[in-house]
Amino acid sequence: MISNAFKRTAIAVAVAGAFGLGAFAADHQVAAPNALAASPAVAAPAPIAGLRASFPNFADLVARESGAVVEVSMIKGYAKTAQKGEGRVPRGIPPELAPFFKGLPEMPDGEDRGPSQGMGSGFIVDSNGIVLTNAHVVDGADEVTVRTIDRREFRAKVLGVDKATDVAVLKIDAKNLPSVRVGDASKLRVGEWVVAIGAPYGLETTVTSGIVSAKSRTLPGDSVVGFIQTDAAVNPGNSGGPLFNLDGEVIGINSQIFSRSGGFQGLAFAIPINTALNVKDQIVATGKVQHGKLGITVQEVNQALSESFGMKQPGGALVGSVQKDGPGAKAGIEPGDVIVKFDGQEIRRSGELPQLVSQIAPGKKVKLEIWRDGKARELTATIGEREPAKVAAAEKPEASQGKLGLVVRPLTSEEKKESKLERGLVVEDVGGPAERAGVRPGDVILSVNRTPVDSLEQMKALIDKSGKGVALLIQRDDARIFVPVPLG
Repeated sequence: MISNAFKRTAIAVAVAGAFGLGAFAADHQVAAPNALAASPAVAAPAPIAGLRASFPNFADLVARESGAVVEVSMIKGYAKTAQKGEGRVPRGIPPELAPFFKGLPEMPDGEDRGPSQGMGSGFIVDSNGIVLTNAHVVDGADEVTVRTIDRREFRAKVLGVDKATDVAVLKIDAKNLPSVRVGDASKLRVGEWVVAIGAPYGLETTVTSGIVSAKSRTLPGDSVVGFIQTDAAVNPGNSGGPLFNLDGEVIGINSQIFSRSGGFQGLAFAIPINTALNVKDQIVATGKVQHGKLGITVQEVNQALSESFGMKQPGGALVGSVQKDGPGAKAGIEPGDVIVKFDGQEIRRSGELPQLVSQIAPGKKVKLEIWRDGKARELTATIGEREPAKVAAAEKPEASQGKLGLVVRPLTSEEKKESKLERGLVVEDVGGPAERAGVRPGDVILSVNRTPVDSLEQMKALIDKSGKGVALLIQRDDARIFVPVPLG
C-alpha cells in the first residue's frame, strides 16, 4: 500500500516538472542554495572546430544584395474609363458597401467579383528604375506596383513582356536605386550553391538556399528556355525573384516549380539571366522581342534511333518535320536529319536546339552540322523570325523482338486531300513491337528508315533490309515524329 507521504511527494515533483520548477520534496529537507554553488562547475561546450567554415554563410550576400529585390503586385479588372463615384455597382454587393465598388465593371452572371490581385517578386537591374520579373506575374495587369525593401511603393510601367521566355521588363520613376550584379549563367556548374530571395506568400525578403540540380532543363511545352533546376525552396510569390551564386551575382530568375501539392517539393526552375538580359535589351531598345527560328520540329535521339541511323552514340536533335519554304527547308534540312552542331555548338539533347536558335537574331546566317545517310554534312541556314509552333515528342519505346505487328492500308484520295499528304500508310491496327514502341491506330506512316512509303509491299521490303530496328516517320494529328521499332 502506498503511503500518503509518498503520494504527496510524487504529486509535488510532477507539478514542479510541469511548470519548469526545481525539484521539490514535500517530506524531505531542501538543500540550501549555497550547496548548489559548492557543486563542481559545468564547463561550456567547446565550439566544434571547422564546423562554421565547412558550410556556406549567406549573411554577407543577403545583406549586400537584398536591397535590390522588390515585391511586385498587380491588379486587373478595373474599368479604365471609370471615374470616382460613378459607374455601376456589381450585382451581389450589399448596399452599405456599394460606394466602395462604384466604377468597377459588372461581371457576367455568376461571376460578380471585384478586381483580382496577384503578387510576385522582382529585382532592380538598373539604378534608374529598370526591374525584371516574370511575364506571368504581370500578365493582363491594369495596375502594377513595385515595393522596395525600404517600403517605398512605385506605380510601375510595363515596358514589355515576352511570354516565350516568361520575362517582363518594368520601369519605375526613381533614381539611384540599389541594383544587382549580373553573372554568367553559362559558367554555372551543377552542384554549386545558390540563393533565392523573394516574397513567397507575401513574406518579404525571404531567403532560401540550395544547389544547382541541373542545367539546360527542358520542360513540357513549346519552350525556348533551358532552365536552371535547383532544390532551393521556391513557393508562390517567389516568381520573378533573383537566384544568386555565391559571388552575389544574379544568374537566374525564379520562374516555375514542379509540385503535386501546390507547394515546394524540391524541384524549382529558373530562367538563365543571359536569356533574360537578351529579352530586356531588346524591349528597352525596340519595345518588342524577336526570336529566331528554323521552321522544323525536333525530337530526342535515343539508342534505338542512333543505331538505325548508323550513329556511334545517341545525341543531337532529330528532325521530324520541315516547314515548307521555311528557313530550314531553304537550307536543305530534311526529315530524318540529325542536327549535331549549331553555330559551332554541340547539340547533346534535342531541347538545346530551340534554345540556341531562339537567341539568334532573324536574318543571321549560321552553320549547321547534320548527320544524314551515315555521314556528317554541313549546311548554312538563314535564321527566320519565330512564332509559336508545335514541337513533337516521341513516346518511349521498349526493347522487343519479332515483326512490327502492323495492319496498314494506303491513304485514300480524300484522305490525301484532307491531310495534304502526297503518300503514306494508315495504321488500321497495331500490336507487338510497334504497339510497345508507341505506334497507334490512326497514325500515318510516311517513311521507313527515311525512305517514303505508299504501299505495303514497299514497307515490307524496307523492313526486310533493316538490321536491329526500323525508324518510322509518323504523322499524328498536326505533328510528325520518328518512332524507333526494334526487330528480332
